[in-house]
Amino acid sequence: MSEQSSSQAFDPAAFLRNLTHRPGVYRMMDADGTVLYVGKAKDLKKRVASYFRRHLASPRIRSMVSQIGNVEITVTDTEAEALLLENNLIKEHRPRYNVLLRDDKSFPYILLTDHAFPRLALYRGPRKPGGRYFGPYPSSASAREALNLLQKVFLLRQCEDSFFQNRSRPCLQYQIKRCTAPCVGYVDEGDYGRDVEHAVQFLEGRSSQVIQDLVDRMEEASARLAFEQAARYRDQISRLRQVSEQQYISGSSGDVDIVACETGSGQACVQVFFVRGGHQLGNKALFPAMPDDTPVDELLTAFLGQYYLNHEVPPEIILSHEPADRDSLAGMLALRRGKAVTLSTRVRGERARWLDMARRNARMALRSRLASRAGMRERLDALVEELDLAEAPARMECFDISHTGGERTVAACVVFDADGPVKSDYRRFNIEDITPGDDYAAMRQALHRRYTRLRKGEGRVPDVLFIDGGKGQVAQAVDVLEELQVPNVTVVGVAKGADRRPGLETLVLSDPDRPSIILPPGSRALHLIQQIRDEAHRFAITGHRQRRARARTESPLEQIPGMGPKRRQQLLRHFGGLQGVSRAGVTELSKVPGISRKLAQQIYERFHAD
Repeated sequence: MSEQSSSQAFDPAAFLRNLTHRPGVYRMMDADGTVLYVGKAKDLKKRVASYFRRHLASPRIRSMVSQIGNVEITVTDTEAEALLLENNLIKEHRPRYNVLLRDDKSFPYILLTDHAFPRLALYRGPRKPGGRYFGPYPSSASAREALNLLQKVFLLRQCEDSFFQNRSRPCLQYQIKRCTAPCVGYVDEGDYGRDVEHAVQFLEGRSSQVIQDLVDRMEEASARLAFEQAARYRDQISRLRQVSEQQYISGSSGDVDIVACETGSGQACVQVFFVRGGHQLGNKALFPAMPDDTPVDELLTAFLGQYYLNHEVPPEIILSHEPADRDSLAGMLALRRGKAVTLSTRVRGERARWLDMARRNARMALRSRLASRAGMRERLDALVEELDLAEAPARMECFDISHTGGERTVAACVVFDADGPVKSDYRRFNIEDITPGDDYAAMRQALHRRYTRLRKGEGRVPDVLFIDGGKGQVAQAVDVLEELQVPNVTVVGVAKGADRRPGLETLVLSDPDRPSIILPPGSRALHLIQQIRDEAHRFAITGHRQRRARARTESPLEQIPGMGPKRRQQLLRHFGGLQGVSRAGVTELSKVPGISRKLAQQIYERFHAD
């Protein structure tokens, strides 16, 4: 690849005279260097020149061209390489005139660990060596549902290795028949391995093979008069047949994604159905942001290019519309997968039925989205009127504090815009070094940390800041914003009413000349405020509970400097568990390989602090 750019005042004619006819990517930028648009071309000179033919340009293109201060290009060897680079640059720069995929989170997988007695676990992130991955699943809920089924049917462990390695007796999962207790040797490696093999076959879509094997083993157990074991196989077969009937896609095999797109009222919805091994794993609705006059074929190509940058590319993708630049898109997806990818738009029989279902889901999700957006617009207009704002806020944030008796305090910040929650911008803060239970200090610390980052350019400043609390919390917010020189933010405290009943909230304003407001229970503005406040409350409580749970399950040894996993494991093995370690003296502790006298003293003091 090679780079060219123009750094002086932009002259389209001079720029085009020197532009190559080779394939590549172009970036249109304004005078400040902000990227307005990223595009790819088979012929850079012809494609870029087309933007400056005013009689052919749409209003959107004319608006963009009027802002161009510079154009940068990157020459590539092929159009497929250009498409791949284009989508990487779109992800990096988020240009305002491109189609943008907002929900770019990775989907969860089920991970089978590489272990003598493997565990099944929910996994989200880049796939690494050392295990097998199955999925992707459209949501954590669907992946957890699959994990729950696998645990019921195949009795495989899901506990962490640290928990597994330090058991002296079976845990509750064995008692409720969700595990065969390999941790204490209740099942040998061979029998456990057969259960693992069945689970893998099921996850790969070979459930009929699993069922036949279980039928054979059930009949063999019955012949030996091992009726309890035969009954277990019978129950497994029943569950597997029921689930297979629910998930099986008739006439489909292998791995396929079904992608359907619907547009309307300036919005777009793309439904993605996941099929792996002939089984449907679920579906996900995504709502890419797009300029108003974007054709569906261009929208679909832009979506697929960005979506498959971060997600597994299957061998076949069934599409509701013919994408623009089909050949280059297929080439780009093949580069990502390492093998050829089939793009199908004309399908028959059962596959056509599933594509129709994906389209119906896309239409319903889009209608729901538009209705929700219309409702959001009405509630925002009501908020403008009630709070006497100059215009509808483009961004709103809300803070809440959660703790139990002042311990493990967590502050949460949630973000809403004109479309509703912006979950990618949510943040939590673990509050430290304050007097336990001092909510004012906790709020001040959270606000200071949040808006210090924003002042450094790590995010956008909100138009309205809601605080779950009254005058004291609002005063803390105003002080922090003044200290950090964050201007033009309307601060609103949401104080709970009598008996903390919804509908009786008092709104405390940062403007000292304005009295507090009590909105009627039916107010649309109040409903919006309650929704934002309740979301902040939920997010804060979830974070606090997670922090409290981690503290309860954390070993006292983990809090000692220099006590790595290997030393902890040696100690526990030497003394037969944590209780034995707690009873040992300094001399006994120092006899363990790798434990110095100084470290032994720290361990002893950790258990005998009083």
